[in-house]
Amino acid sequence: MGATITKYNAVCNLGSDINTIFQNAIAGNDTCFSISDDIIRGKSVRLGRAEFPLPEINEEDYNIRCNRLLLKALSNPDIESLILKYGRENIAVVCATTNTGVDEYASTKNPMHAKISNPAEFIRYKYGLKNFITSVSTACSSGIKAFTIAEGLLETDTAKAVIVAGTDAVSRVPIFGFDSLEILSGEPSDPFGRHRHGINLGEASAVFFVEKDAGGIEILSTSETTDSYHSTTPDPEAGEAVKAIRKALEKAGLKAKDIDYINLHGTGTKANDLMEAKAVYDVFGAQTPASSTKPLTGHCLGSAGSIETALCCKLLESFDGRIFPHKYSGDYDPDIAGINISQTRVDKLDTVLSTSFGFGGTNTAIILRKAKNV
Repeated sequence: MGATITKYNAVCNLGSDINTIFQNAIAGNDTCFSISDDIIRGKSVRLGRAEFPLPEINEEDYNIRCNRLLLKALSNPDIESLILKYGRENIAVVCATTNTGVDEYASTKNPMHAKISNPAEFIRYKYGLKNFITSVSTACSSGIKAFTIAEGLLETDTAKAVIVAGTDAVSRVPIFGFDSLEILSGEPSDPFGRHRHGINLGEASAVFFVEKDAGGIEILSTSETTDSYHSTTPDPEAGEAVKAIRKALEKAGLKAKDIDYINLHGTGTKANDLMEAKAVYDVFGAQTPASSTKPLTGHCLGSAGSIETALCCKLLESFDGRIFPHKYSGDYDPDIAGINISQTRVDKLDTVLSTSFGFGGTNTAIILRKAKNV
């Protein structure tokens, strides 16, 4: 056994804790979105916002929405118990994000608000931690890359435990950015659908305690590749995405048939879904059940891989025969590879794979399994 997720929590549009989020996700609740007409002139934007009270932050340098989401997620589990176990000098922090406080900076002009490292620095400041901290910002692949860094910190004994987090708030910058790419939708996203037309943005924060050789959810492997095909468009041949998945399987000592469920990146854009369907089909064929949870949470950018990893952890812990449904139009695109997104129940769930793909051709995968001693 190597790195294990011993405790975790999350917040997003589906709820203010991982239990509520999971119950909404397993039921396929895709209604937790709002329509904004005042951001882009003449266009409606469908957003997955966290519509519940968030804690206040008194320290001005850290008072940004993504940190308030993060602090809500940090309310449970209890970091003080981790500090008591390992000491403040032995706990590292790795935080995935893309936006931090770019919206707040527009009005405050406080340079701290625009720092990519702000959420990681906030965790260190809030809990007085004295070990290594870093941030990961590789667009939508950030959340899984954070676990790769955490594994390295544990393997090298740089830290005895790592707080892995991912946090991003709804921001005007990516809203305008995705709109300029003509992939932002005011309608529900339709991943792998014939008439898919783009993404719905969301916001989320997820927090994980990662320890070595402990009970919980095993991180069997993580992997990453880069295809360098285009700054915003994935390689349609999916060569490096396939390599990332196969590399994760090899590192975990598994075959494709050993994966019981795949949590897809599944953005609902023409380019991503074409590429991802090919990658999944090349490795798994049409057998392995898969679904995207983005129609439920929205695309949470730097925290996408984080919220989806949290959902996978909870699915492993709470398995009752169901997997997350793939909510879409039901009209599968006949021009892309045919993967298995129709199942909502499986006989067993021991091992799950989650994928994340980001701008610049960054491809990541993580394989999780419930620890055998639990």
